[in-house]
Amino acid sequence: MDVHVDERDDGDRYRAPALDKGLDILELLAEQKGGLTRAEITKLLGRNASEMYRMLERLVARQYVVRSASGDRYSLSLKLYALAHRHPPMERLISEALPLMQRFAAQAEQSCHLAVYDRGNLLVIAQVDGPGTWGIAVRLGSRVGLIDTGSGRTVLAFQTPEQRAQMLVEHTAVKGEVTIDHDALEATCERIRTAGFSQKDSQQIFGVTDLTFPLLGSSGQAIAALTCPFLKRIDEYVAPSLDETIALLRDTVQMMSMFREPSAYDESAAHTGT
Repeated sequence: MDVHVDERDDGDRYRAPALDKGLDILELLAEQKGGLTRAEITKLLGRNASEMYRMLERLVARQYVVRSASGDRYSLSLKLYALAHRHPPMERLISEALPLMQRFAAQAEQSCHLAVYDRGNLLVIAQVDGPGTWGIAVRLGSRVGLIDTGSGRTVLAFQTPEQRAQMLVEHTAVKGEVTIDHDALEATCERIRTAGFSQKDSQQIFGVTDLTFPLLGSSGQAIAALTCPFLKRIDEYVAPSLDETIALLRDTVQMMSMFREPSAYDESAAHTGT
């Protein structure tokens, strides 16, 4: 008896045309730095103009795609980026980072926290206290400012200009966040990129020096920021100095980059406003 074998690929057998159209648009926009007009999207995908209009309107309504200020161009929002942070690879990043953060805290005798961009500001996803009697820590799960913290400015600094602009569009100020004009922020980001890290007196608490290094993806963009809110001892106890703490923090971030799997985390960064 002859047995008929359907040689069609499962991808063709179970096609969902509407879903395919939406995914085609997202994949196309992910490759564009400046966005595309509806006419350009229609031409590049070889689709019908009316069906592209309907699909784009739904993607805008669901906040996966945003229109330019003039309304004639479309680009990806950061929603895919935010969704990626809820995915197990982010949990793996935390599990790999925590032992290194604990070692840093023990050696530097300072606390530290790891933060990622999420829906307009920074989300603290891991935190370790220092071993001493005194210390300062940012609560796990806290949202911190995008434009007035070392974490936020460092994440902004290590993005493409288009991604940085999209983050600022989505920016939602947290309580007490200090404002800064665009030119000053760009100048700050340039200084951070040149130095490779951020060192600045805290804009939230007197006596604290925020030290922040970016955790970079394979594309050179920050997928997270590791911050130490440095406290200087003024009694007779000899603790690691500011310069020693900077070196320890730099080494910690470099070890995180060595042990993580780039492909597991960089996909989310690739969707940031490109």
